[in-house]
Parts: sequence; structure tokens; C-alpha cells
Amino acid sequence: MVTAEKTKTNLLDKNIMSSAQACKEWGIDDSALRKRVSQFPPGTIRKFGKTWVVTSEGMSHVFGEKRQNGQ
Repeated sequence: MVTAEKTKTNLLDKNIMSSAQACKEWGIDDSALRKRVSQFPPGTIRKFGKTWVVTSEGMSHVFGEKRQNGQ
């Protein structure tokens, strides 16, 4: 019998965040994120109810690096 090892998702990981938090950290408007959902790599964005959950990797891929000190 072959068993596949399951990977566990750590919801305490600081690289997983709500779209609101991500938009704040990247200095973008939430509508900009919603318009570019299709550009996120698979597995880096998901909608739960009315809330988008994203990873830092996905945000960096679509929007580049985070803003620094409110710039």
C-alpha cells in the first residue's frame, strides 16, 4: 500500500495574510488586488467567503516588493 505524506499548512505563518493587510503592507488599493487576481501564481491566493487570503510570495510576484516605511 502506498501512502502519500500530507503537508500541513501553518496558519500562523506570517507570509499568509488577508488581502486588507497585504494591501496595507504593499501600499496599494484593495481594488488593485481584486483586478489582478488572475495574475497570482496557483496556490498564492484564495477566497474565503468575502475575504481574499494571499501569500507574500503571490503579492511579490504581482506587485513587486513591499513598500518601505510608508513610501
